[in-house]
Amino acid sequence: MTPDLDTKDRCFRALLIQGNLVIACCGIALMAMCIFFISDRAGLYVLVYATGNDSIWRGAWIGLFTGFALFCTSIFGMHAIVVSKRNILLAYILLMVIIYAFEVASAITAATHKDWFVPELFLKQMLQNYNKPLPDNLPSTQDQIYVINGITEAWNRFMTESKCCGVYGPEDWVKYESHFRQQNTDADNPWPRQCCQQDAMGAISHLEACKIGVSPFLHAQGCYDYIAGPLITHGFGVSWFGFAILCWTFFVILGVIFHYTQLDI
Repeated sequence: MTPDLDTKDRCFRALLIQGNLVIACCGIALMAMCIFFISDRAGLYVLVYATGNDSIWRGAWIGLFTGFALFCTSIFGMHAIVVSKRNILLAYILLMVIIYAFEVASAITAATHKDWFVPELFLKQMLQNYNKPLPDNLPSTQDQIYVINGITEAWNRFMTESKCCGVYGPEDWVKYESHFRQQNTDADNPWPRQCCQQDAMGAISHLEACKIGVSPFLHAQGCYDYIAGPLITHGFGVSWFGFAILCWTFFVILGVIFHYTQLDI
């Protein structure tokens, strides 16, 4: 190899190593993003699980796996580029192509399912499960108990912490038939007590005013934005950051393949 070609080859390999270093950093960032989403700090998983379609969580789990795999494989790739042996480079290329396919699945899953969470989905779920009597025939109904208790606790927490009521507003509780309405009269409890304004000690400020819907003693805002907002945001982050990683990784893989073809057999 002539000195000029040797210099160009060294520069090209340095560029590929830097490209893999970026992939390693992106892999760590993707893992952190997916861990934050999976940890479910907002307590949203039970609401998503009850819809029967928790694919957005599956996409985050795949993203966590691919983030770790990208980090490890890119480190291996830097070693492969330094030694520049065909068998090692081929192993790196095959591993990266497999991981690339998994990340494509993760990004597409997160991107397509974040639009699944429409208000009517959570409204139906709330009306059907909030304060629903627990079934007796165990253990076949453990999943139902988990959903009922989880949804009731989640809605109580959202309405208390976010100072909201229902999906669209308090009228959800009186406009539609629900288990809560079957167990309570409109005169005594037209909506859950969590819809009422509370003082610093957690006591209801003015119960009678809340019952008749006097503002600000009744939270008039719906909770949909507080529920769907984090889901859509996290889904958007996992999907589009994943797509950005895929674009960068695609060109790095092409570069490594070109380098592989230039090596002597």
